[in-house]
Amino acid sequence: MAMGNMNQNSGDDENIVAEINMTPLIDIMLVLLIIFMVTSTAALESGLDIELPKTQITNEKKQDEIMIITLGKDGMIAIQGRKVDEKDIKDKIVSTLTELKTKSVILEGDTHAYLGKAVELMDIAKAAGAESFSIAAEEDASKRMK
Repeated sequence: MAMGNMNQNSGDDENIVAEINMTPLIDIMLVLLIIFMVTSTAALESGLDIELPKTQITNEKKQDEIMIITLGKDGMIAIQGRKVDEKDIKDKIVSTLTELKTKSVILEGDTHAYLGKAVELMDIAKAAGAESFSIAAEEDASKRMK
């Protein structure tokens, strides 16, 4: 009889199905995707650490179709959050305007950035086809008119 029981147990092994439970793997992938999306949108905001000038009123509208050029206080330039070499500025502006299918440019300049460089960047963008320009600023509540 003991032998008969052994044969029955070995027959049960054939009924065992080994499968990988996909639910925890999918949960982990979704969490990683969310973390990646949050960090990547924050990184696109600005490629350089700049201090924007203060103003009384700001326009909060921000569109994905607008090209953002950032000018740091040390003269570093970033387009759409990516640092660009001096020699590649014109080509990068032309390609970004074409890629975004826009003629609008926002210039983000550090408070201590050289004004001449900002004007030079606007000239390059205008030659590349940009038609409207905006200058980014932060709202200063102490300067607000009451």
